[in-house]
Amino acid sequence: MKRVIVAGGGTAGWMAATALAAARLPGGDSAPLEIALVESEAIGTVGVGEATIPPIRAFNAAIGLDEDAFITATGATAKLGIEFRDWTAPGSAYFHGFGDYGPQVNGQPWRQALFRLAAAGRLDSLDPWSVPTVLAREGRFAPPAADPRSVLSHYSYAYHFDAGLFARHLRGLAEARGVVRHEGRIVGAPLDARGHVSAVELEDGRCIEGDLFVDCSGFRGLLIEQALTAGYEDWSRWLPCDRAVALPCPAAGPPQPFTISAARPAGWRWRIPLQHRVGNGHVYASAFLDDDAALEDLLGQIEGAPLAEPNRLRFLAGRRREAWRGNVVAVGLAAGFLEPLESTSINLIQTGIGRLLELFPDRDMSPALAREYNRRTAREMERVRDFIILHYHLAGRDDGELWRHCRATPPPDTLADKIELFRARGEISLLEDESFREDSWTAVFTGLGVWPQQAAPQVGREPLAAVEQQAGRFAELIRAAARTVPPHADFLSPRRHVA
Repeated sequence: MKRVIVAGGGTAGWMAATALAAARLPGGDSAPLEIALVESEAIGTVGVGEATIPPIRAFNAAIGLDEDAFITATGATAKLGIEFRDWTAPGSAYFHGFGDYGPQVNGQPWRQALFRLAAAGRLDSLDPWSVPTVLAREGRFAPPAADPRSVLSHYSYAYHFDAGLFARHLRGLAEARGVVRHEGRIVGAPLDARGHVSAVELEDGRCIEGDLFVDCSGFRGLLIEQALTAGYEDWSRWLPCDRAVALPCPAAGPPQPFTISAARPAGWRWRIPLQHRVGNGHVYASAFLDDDAALEDLLGQIEGAPLAEPNRLRFLAGRRREAWRGNVVAVGLAAGFLEPLESTSINLIQTGIGRLLELFPDRDMSPALAREYNRRTAREMERVRDFIILHYHLAGRDDGELWRHCRATPPPDTLADKIELFRARGEISLLEDESFREDSWTAVFTGLGVWPQQAAPQVGREPLAAVEQQAGRFAELIRAAARTVPPHADFLSPRRHVA
């Protein structure tokens, strides 16, 4: 392998190029591997993926990105989780926090003890035992404590950031490490005798050759689909939302350390607080709401005048049947799309890059490597798909055709099994390549009003009153610890972004 071409820029392209450069892979004839990126300033990027989940911190560390510099350059804020508003009924709210619900008790997670209390009618929310939930609702943030004995060590965090500024920041890092950027629009991709892409042809007539091509061209899939026809698996029967409109606006106050997802009659609205603005968007199903009405609804929800023209997006939930075909590996939107309800878009870019580095080929392009990459990519996307379907299928809303459709549509068998098992005893069977752990599933299940009929027998040894008393002490310990954490604004102050 001598040369890798990244087709497309934006978040996916520059994440891929930076990670490849950081990996310091050897090229042919003992020379360093050449990495080139082709993008056109005339082609816009989606650029609405401004919320992430905690693994983004591992990616930043792996490529040597200084956290303080990253936060300053991208206008980033901390993210402790997502608040879901109006999903069970107008006025309702629950929180998916990035943390657990307490330590092990009798070999069982503390949430099982809480399930026992819930089954006895002694509680109806897990929020008091979730450190990130308590911190978020008080507007407080600091990185987790290093001492594992502290209750303030039982959570993680992610970021909200400006995706365009993130790509620009990564570009500087990548180019400093030898990545060569080519400006131009890709108009063709000739194939060699094996049916592999040999080069990308640009509008101005240039032809840039490579051995491996990373397709980061977004929904278009210029190489993986238009050149190699990988095919697409449609998941819209479970996830009928197929449009989005995004608008930034000024912030009305200090940025909160969490994302808001608010259900609407034909979809849901996001609110993502950055240092210098707020990202807003409305994801909806065009079968149940037209574009003008969707924009009008969004304009009625945001807290200030728009800072830009509406960014309208069309998509189809699903994935490429093959994310790796021949000598092309699709990453990001080129590999598939799942609506950003749980902020997984950037994480799917990250894991796609990670798998490529793990299974990095030589010029022979072993089909075995491609098969393994495709198998794991498919499983990962199916697990995220199921997690997102869960929100719709169990939502209690009955005020729109979208919600009635999603509740009436049988979920995939993998999700149906999870729901049945959780209802029975609060167990969550994690499958291969899951992106979310047991406590995340628990937050959504219980937030949507689904509780286990009984708890694990191991937590039934002590009298119920003693368990209730212990739970109260633990909740008070968390409340007291949370009050020692400074406001989120204090964390951002020395890392202030200047727009």
